Amino acid sequence: MDADGPPLGSIVWTAYGLMSGHRRGDADKMAAVHRSTAYTWLWERLLQVVCVFMFVLLYCLASCATSLYNTGNELGEEDVVTVYRFEPTQFHNTFGPHAAVLRIADGDSVETTTLDAHGYDAGGELVGEAPNPQTGPFYVEGAEPGDAVAVTIEVATPNRDTGWTYAPVASHVVDAEFVPELPVRERMTWALDLVRRTARLAEPAPGLAGLVLPLAPMLGCLGVAPAHGQAIWTATSGPHGGNMDYRGLVAGATVIFPVFVAGALIHLGDGHAVQGDGEIVGTGIETSFDVRFSVRVLKGKEIGWPRGEDADYLFTMGNARPLDQALQHATTEMLRWLAEDYGLSFGAGSTLLGQVVRYEVGNVFDPAYTMVCKVPKAVLGSR
Repeated sequence: MDADGPPLGSIVWTAYGLMSGHRRGDADKMAAVHRSTAYTWLWERLLQVVCVFMFVLLYCLASCATSLYNTGNELGEEDVVTVYRFEPTQFHNTFGPHAAVLRIADGDSVETTTLDAHGYDAGGELVGEAPNPQTGPFYVEGAEPGDAVAVTIEVATPNRDTGWTYAPVASHVVDAEFVPELPVRERMTWALDLVRRTARLAEPAPGLAGLVLPLAPMLGCLGVAPAHGQAIWTATSGPHGGNMDYRGLVAGATVIFPVFVAGALIHLGDGHAVQGDGEIVGTGIETSFDVRFSVRVLKGKEIGWPRGEDADYLFTMGNARPLDQALQHATTEMLRWLAEDYGLSFGAGSTLLGQVVRYEVGNVFDPAYTMVCKVPKAVLGSR
C-alpha cells in the first residue's frame, strides 16, 4: 500500500474498467473492491492518529505521576503536615517544664484559643488565673537543646467583642516630679467590632468620644520553656521569650527561639486587640484570641536570644533591665545573625547597622524590658 494514499493501480484499474465497456457487473464488483481498499486506508490512518494521541496522553500522565512522586520524595514522610485543633482546659502562669498538652511534628500547625490577661475566655467566663495565663505547652518532636524552633503566627485575632485596659501610664515612664500628677489607676472597657475591625471606648472620657482605633491584633506572650528547669513568671521575659509585648508579633511573623529542653515546649497567650509601643499602661486592649501557628525545627541552629522576621524585616529581641542592656542583647544577636547567615564580618555588620538599623521598644512596664533590633530585608539580598 502506498504510504500517501490508496494504491494508484487500484484507482487507475477502476477507471479503466468503467471506460472500457466491461460488463456492468464486473465494473461494479471492481469498484466495490477498490472502495473497500480506500476505506481500509482511511481506517488505518485514523488508527494511527488515535495511537499517537493515546501515546501523548499516557506520556503526560506518566510525567505528572513522576513529578508527584519526586515531590513526595523531596518532602519525605516526616514532612507530612498535620493541622491540629486543640481546645485548652488548663493554663499556666509560668513558662516552664510543664506536661505537654499536645505533641506536634516539624511543619505541623495548631489551631487553638487563648484567654485574656485576667483569665477570661471567649464567652466571658473566668477559667484561668492572672497574670497572662498561657495556652500550652506544645511539645515539638525532634527539638532538642542546641536547636532552634521557629514559630510562625498564621492567625491571631480577637474572638469576643469586648476588651479592657488600664490607665494611667506607669510612674517610671514619666519624670519623677510628674508622678504626683498622675490620676488613680482605673479600668476601661472597650467595644470591639470584629466585622469593621475597630475598637472604641464603651464609656469614653471627655475628649475621647470620637476615638475609633483600627484593630492591630498581636500576641503579648510567646516563648518556650527556659533553661535549667526554671519556671519563669508570665509577667516577665528572657532568652526564652515570654511577656515581650512587641507589636510585631502579629499574623505573618515568624519568631525563632533557642531550645533549652526536649520538645521546646511552646507557650502562648496574652492577646491584645490594640497596643501602643512599650505597653506603658501595663495593658494593651486585653481580650481572648483565636490563634493558629505552625512550627519548624532548625537542627543545630544555636542562638542566644529570640530572632524573627516578617515580610520586610529581620528582627532580634533582647529582654533585660535596664533598657540599655536589652538593647545590647538585641544588637549583639543581630550582628551574630548577619555573620552566620549573610557572611558579614562584625565590622561589615556594624557598617550596615550604623546606617539602616531600626529599634523598637517592646515591654517597658514589667520586670524585664524588651528592645527589638530590626534590619530591612531589602538591603540584604538573597540568603
